[in-house]
Amino acid sequence: MTAHPVVIVGIGADGWEGLSESAKGAILGAEVLMGSPRQLDLVPAAHLGARRAPTRLTWPSPMIPALPSMFAENADRKVCVLASGDPMFHGLGVTLVRLLGADNVRVISHPSSVALASARMGWASSEVDVVSLVNRDSATVLAAVVDGARLLVLSNGRSTPGEVARLLSGAGFGRSTLTVLAQLGGAEESRTVTVADEWDHADEDVDALNVLAVECISVDHPLRLTRIPGLPDAAFVGDGQMTKQEIRALTLCALAPAPGEHLWDVGGGSGTVAIEWMRTHPRCTATAFEKVASRVSQIGANALNLGVPALAVKGTAPEAFAEEVRRPDAVFVGGGVTQPGMLEACWEQLSVGGRLVANAVTAESESLLLGWMSRQGGTLRRFQVQRAEPLGAFNVWRPQLPVVQWSVTKSQPSAGAGTDTPEESTQ
Repeated sequence: MTAHPVVIVGIGADGWEGLSESAKGAILGAEVLMGSPRQLDLVPAAHLGARRAPTRLTWPSPMIPALPSMFAENADRKVCVLASGDPMFHGLGVTLVRLLGADNVRVISHPSSVALASARMGWASSEVDVVSLVNRDSATVLAAVVDGARLLVLSNGRSTPGEVARLLSGAGFGRSTLTVLAQLGGAEESRTVTVADEWDHADEDVDALNVLAVECISVDHPLRLTRIPGLPDAAFVGDGQMTKQEIRALTLCALAPAPGEHLWDVGGGSGTVAIEWMRTHPRCTATAFEKVASRVSQIGANALNLGVPALAVKGTAPEAFAEEVRRPDAVFVGGGVTQPGMLEACWEQLSVGGRLVANAVTAESESLLLGWMSRQGGTLRRFQVQRAEPLGAFNVWRPQLPVVQWSVTKSQPSAGAGTDTPEESTQ
C-alpha cells in the first residue's frame, strides 16, 4: 500500500513535447521519478523549471523481482513512473496494477506504438493481429502467420526484424512484405520496407525502438496452418506417436480451451494436443508431460515450428506434477491411462469446474474409462475414422484404430474419488 497513488505516465519518442498537460503535471508534482535511462532522458531537468527536481531511479536488471522493494521504500512519497506509449497495452502498467492494485495506480496513457503503426500503414487497428515478442522467442510470431494476414509485431530490439524475416522464409512466407517502423512519433522516425527473403540488414543498422509491420504472402502453397484445431498430421515431426488429425480436433473440442486457461497434456508424444491448445489463443498456456527423452525433443521442435515456443515440457507423470506451480484448467490423458494411479493423480489436480479428457485404444483402457464414468459421470464416446487410400487404380477405406474418449467436468471435491480398483469399478 502506498500513501499516494502511483502515477504511470506513457511517454513516446517525441518526449516531453508530446505529453499532455496532465502528464506533465504528474511529472512536475513527483518526488520520485522511475523509468528506464532512455525514458528518463526524455524528461530533461530543464523542463522541471525552478521546482525541486524529483529523485530519479532507473530500473535494475532484472526489474520485476526488484519492484516490490522499490515501491515499499518509497511508499510515503509521490511516485511517477515513466512507461512506453500506452502503459496498459503490453506495458509496465499491467505489471504495476497486479503488484499495487488498481486503486493505488493512476494511468495517463499516450498513443500506443500499435496505434501509431496502424496510422502510418493505413491499416485498421481492428483488423490486424498484434504479436508481442518482448521477452519472447521470435518463433511466437509463426502462430499468427497465414496467407493474407496483416501483423504488427512489437519487437524485442534490433535483432527482431531479421529473426522474423528468417522465420517467415523458412515457413514458406519468404515473399511477405516487412516494414520496420522506428522511433514512431519522434524526430528520428524512420521507415524501412523490404521482402522477408531479401532481408540483408545487419542488426546494428536497425533502430532498437521499432515496430514491425508484416503483410503475409505464402510461396508455393505451404501447409495451411490456422488457429482452428485439426492441423494436418504432416505439420508435426516425430516418431508417429501422436493424436491424429481427426481425433485431435474432436479432443480439442472436448477440452474446450478459453483464453488464459492452462492445459496439462499427459503423455505428450509429439505435443500435438498441447500445441493446438496454445494456438487457439495467444493467452492459452500448456505443460506437456513426457518421459521419453527423444519425444521431449520432438515436442520442443514442434512447438517452435508452430509458433508456441513457450510450451513447457516436464518429465514423467504423475511424479513431475509436483514441479508445476500452476494447476490445470483442463487435463488431457493421451498416454498412460492404465498406469496405476495416473487418472487418480490427474483428477486430484483439477479444481471444481476443471475438465478431464482421456483417450483409449485398448480394451483394458476402455474398461478403465467406463469405470470412471460410472463414478464421476461425463460422456463416453467411441470414434472410428477411415481414410480413403489407393489400391491399384481404385480407392479403399483404411480404418484407423477406434478411439474411446471420456470427457468430464469435475463437479465435486475429489475426496474418495478414484479409490476403487479398476477391477471393482468395472463390475
